[in-house]
Amino acid sequence: MLSITLGVNPLVGNLIATVLTFIYVFGLVALMNFCVTRLGLAQDISRKITHIGAGSIIAFLPLYSDLHWSKYLNVTIFLVWLILLIQKGFFASPDDEAVKTMTRTGDRRELLKGPLYFVIVATICGTLLYKNFAGIVAMASLGWGDGFAPIIGSRYGRWKYKIFSDKTVEGSFSMFLFALAASIFFVWLILPSELNISRIFLLAVIATFVEGFSPKEVDNIWIPVIVVVTANFV
Repeated sequence: MLSITLGVNPLVGNLIATVLTFIYVFGLVALMNFCVTRLGLAQDISRKITHIGAGSIIAFLPLYSDLHWSKYLNVTIFLVWLILLIQKGFFASPDDEAVKTMTRTGDRRELLKGPLYFVIVATICGTLLYKNFAGIVAMASLGWGDGFAPIIGSRYGRWKYKIFSDKTVEGSFSMFLFALAASIFFVWLILPSELNISRIFLLAVIATFVEGFSPKEVDNIWIPVIVVVTANFV
């Protein structure tokens, strides 16, 4: 944790960690905006890279000291984006960074769906489930699994199926692999004493089925909810 590494009190260390999360997130959005505007990166790819990057913000949790209430400042960046997404979802122009990097079609109203659900879930995981096994696996599965699934599925998927929305077997398999790998890594990083491969494997399988059955956008809610609930029974 930063307070020990830098020799400062827990509040100062946690404030510095929070500043780093702001630099990381706004830097990621700026980078994706550059890639879309200058390099021609497809908006749907930019959207999912942002999605994966946002899920990875839990990598900053080890920097926080648990000895002070300010540990909950880890969700400050999500609270800021909660407000920004609502504002931008109603009033942003088509060339707004968030519209270009977080939507599929350039419709600002998309910000009020998947991206907004994501930050709400992340806020809950960073407070009620702070450094909790279930919260870590939920965020890893949502960020990495659900982030890579449509990228792989839309480009390499050949075996298609549809329940509530179009999916591919290749995309679902990618969901499983990345949810599993990311969950193992982040649990090891944040809560190594609770690293249990078989438990994570089962939760990754469940998350994959939930993603396969969920309609678009709503999976940002259902994946973490089902993972958190199931984690209390396995």
